[in-house]
Amino acid sequence: MNILQVNSSARSLHNGQGSHSSRLAGELVARLVAAAPSAAVTVRDLAAQPHPALDESALQALFTPEAQRTPEQAQRVALDDQLIAEIQAADVVVIGAPMYNFGVTSQLKHWIDAIARARVTFRYTEQGAEGLLTGKKVYVVLARGGLYRGTPADTQVPYLQSVLGFLGMTDIEFIYAEGLAMGPEAEARALADARGQIDAALA
Repeated sequence: MNILQVNSSARSLHNGQGSHSSRLAGELVARLVAAAPSAAVTVRDLAAQPHPALDESALQALFTPEAQRTPEQAQRVALDDQLIAEIQAADVVVIGAPMYNFGVTSQLKHWIDAIARARVTFRYTEQGAEGLLTGKKVYVVLARGGLYRGTPADTQVPYLQSVLGFLGMTDIEFIYAEGLAMGPEAEARALADARGQIDAALA
């Protein structure tokens, strides 16, 4: 089994401190590995290894035929190719997704823009769009300062369901850690509740 962990917080983990979403995602992965010791784990930390935005130069590189790309364009496309190879190889994907300003982080959006490539991870057919990243189990660990689950302010879950589903990843489990900025007791409850959700998801 190949496991891909994607940490999308703007904060890297330092000695176990920092991002709640990354730490909980790591705990979930550790549980998966404990159950399948032969599993291979790839960690893509988008704070430690920031991925560039999909800007005009990146689009020009992607739409230039491979044989005609400049060295700079080839290097830019290769960055996306690496992320695509990681997601294609993964059987299980664990995404740490904090909420920033009611949405996903720019780090996560850059990752999604990189892996969403026509004729590689999705294609259009006469019947409509078809996702090509199928057969994967996805866990998304959501970390929020406030309480947004099931409210109109939660734009993350519908967006991730839509974009991951578009790419063929429809088996998605969401783990919620909410109220993390509402005081020490609320933070402790949120983390305990999230760990309970992980227990249930892996039972």
